[in-house]
Amino acid sequence: MSTSNESTADPGFRWWKLLGRYQWFVLVVASLGWLLDCMDQQLFNLARVPAMKDLLAAGAGGRAPTPAEVGEFGGYATSIFLLGWATGGLIFGVLGDRWGRAKTMLVTILLYSGCTGLSALATHFWDFALFRFITGLGVGGEFAVGVSLVAEVMPSRARPYALSLLQALSTVGNITAAMVSMTLGHLEQSGVGGKLLGLSAWRWMFLVGALPAILVVFVRRGLKEPEVWQKTRATAGKTLGDYGELFGNPRWKTPASIGALVLVAGILVAFLAPLDAVQHLFGWGKDAKFAKHGVVAGFACVAFVFGLWTVFGGGGDTRYRGRAVVGLLLALSGVIGVWGIGFFSFDLVRSVLEKKFVADHVAKELIPGRLTFAAGVTSMIQNLGSFFGVYGFVLLAQRVGRRPAFAAALLAAMGSTVLVFSMLRSYSDFWMIPLMGFGQLSLFGGYALYFPELFPTRLRSTGTSFCYNVGRFVAASGPAALGILTGVVFKDKAEPLRWAGVTMCGVFLIGMVALPFAPETRGEPLPEEDRGVAH
Repeated sequence: MSTSNESTADPGFRWWKLLGRYQWFVLVVASLGWLLDCMDQQLFNLARVPAMKDLLAAGAGGRAPTPAEVGEFGGYATSIFLLGWATGGLIFGVLGDRWGRAKTMLVTILLYSGCTGLSALATHFWDFALFRFITGLGVGGEFAVGVSLVAEVMPSRARPYALSLLQALSTVGNITAAMVSMTLGHLEQSGVGGKLLGLSAWRWMFLVGALPAILVVFVRRGLKEPEVWQKTRATAGKTLGDYGELFGNPRWKTPASIGALVLVAGILVAFLAPLDAVQHLFGWGKDAKFAKHGVVAGFACVAFVFGLWTVFGGGGDTRYRGRAVVGLLLALSGVIGVWGIGFFSFDLVRSVLEKKFVADHVAKELIPGRLTFAAGVTSMIQNLGSFFGVYGFVLLAQRVGRRPAFAAALLAAMGSTVLVFSMLRSYSDFWMIPLMGFGQLSLFGGYALYFPELFPTRLRSTGTSFCYNVGRFVAASGPAALGILTGVVFKDKAEPLRWAGVTMCGVFLIGMVALPFAPETRGEPLPEEDRGVAH
């Protein structure tokens, strides 16, 4: 279908001239909310290793944890955060449709910023993990309501660019976190940061993460609910934000339970069944911690086959039943790619540079500060690449379509990530890092653009949140899977993290498998009940 929307693929199209004052206000507020959300996420990634060292030592009576323990519990903390993210996304996705986009977005900002600040006060691993879970609740809810708000307020011709700008500006939040890390790392090297009010640098990073709460104070009065949402609420004969309606209505139907089942089973089959088979084939399976893998993998295989049969052979209105499953699979590829692989590039850089600092006889007390600074540099250049990747996606998607753009982004993400984890060995190889940022985060530009185009107004926040966050339950296994690959499967390799990172790049192929079933939405208006769903 060709519409006037397609003319916006013209590189000279000045979409921002279509926006009025209030539309700019909404875009700025939503972008700041997501920008600061991403800053808090990135502060956690940058602070993870030093935080684990301090908290695990406190729980072990002062005994310094081994690198394997730091990696293991860092993976657990990341997975717990992602579980909170997924849970919050589902809860606040519904509330965004029922309460309204604006009110829900402000609540999520208060939640994630407040609990990020509380993370600085943790004394042991488990209270830290609790704060990270609650932070995840707010982080997960903010994205869906933010993009729904922007999608409904913007003029249709400006919408793709506004949504992509919102996602691209999230990299500014990541870069801000990197600058905080670099500043505190410099202070720590000079002997100031670690002694300021008795708090180490990583605790100050989390305290900085509490600042977004100030945004709510300044914008809460000026933000209104979108007119299209208000009209839908006034005229809708059915409940807004109803998962049962999302998956029960033939026009928006997708078997949520089956989709989740397929995803969970796929991950279990991919990561547990091969591990269990290898352990027992070679007689290495005596350890009790592997005994459960065979049982879990067996059930997973049965569930996987049943799930495939149900999705593709279960009858019903097949035109629409795959819509949210497609969104899930696309989100799964990107989220595991970033959280299960990409953000562990900081750990890879720390490992590479720590060996170099030791070889160069750098004073032991200076090494933590230098590593904190290096992690900040890594984050900054990775997110510079990410900014161009996110905004580049919309330019490509407007020109060639959503599906070809996703295919290009998935291939770029996989290739660049393999390059980093296999080849990065010194400062001279840091040029690879922005390439990985470009490839991996371009996918997230696609999510912000594509997911709101799949669902009608009364289900837009719910549906977007479902696609983006249910997959995150499964994606929470990504860091844990990386830990298993690093600490078990490739433990005898000289550099197990490299082998694990390259192996996990296979997750990007999941998105490629989903693309043939994805509806093409380029040039289409946002779907509504009276218009149907475009294909």
